Amino acid sequence: MTVNKAVTAFAGFMVLLSVVLTQFVSPYFVWLTVFVGANLLQSAFTGICPAASFFRMMGLKSA
Repeated sequence: MTVNKAVTAFAGFMVLLSVVLTQFVSPYFVWLTVFVGANLLQSAFTGICPAASFFRMMGLKSA
């Protein structure tokens, strides 16, 4: 798996997790979805993604 695919999979998982948590635990978990979306947006403009850095440290290769 490459870093790009791992970041995409992680973001998708976090969004789905936040939807489930919002539905069954607390409506405030919607802020997790907002955080993930904002992080993806800033990453598109700046090229800096904390999750990508983490996955590179874990040994995944760039595309």
